[in-house]
Amino acid sequence: MTECLFCKMVLGVIKPNVVYENDYVLAFKDINPQAPVHILIIPKTHVATLNELDNIELSGQLLLAVNQVAQQENLSEAGYRTVINCNKNGGQEVYHLHLHLLGGRHALATRIT
Repeated sequence: MTECLFCKMVLGVIKPNVVYENDYVLAFKDINPQAPVHILIIPKTHVATLNELDNIELSGQLLLAVNQVAQQENLSEAGYRTVINCNKNGGQEVYHLHLHLLGGRHALATRIT
């Protein structure tokens, strides 16, 4: 996907502020942070939305990367949030699957009963 912003980052055409990388994922600081710590974690292979994620290994690698980055950013003990937006009505703006890792301040959680 040569037009995909995040694919360009994976290829090195665009240089994000990388905080973590392995063979499967790339994690970098969000350029428009919504929290003191706001990191995007993306698969290195193009997956447009969560609806298209059908690879168990890649799913696990994404979640393991969240854990690794949260530890690295000293968020694990205090806590953090992860968000995945899916499609237009879900708030997705870049159509390359990405997880938002947000931390560094107290978040009021919505309680679902």
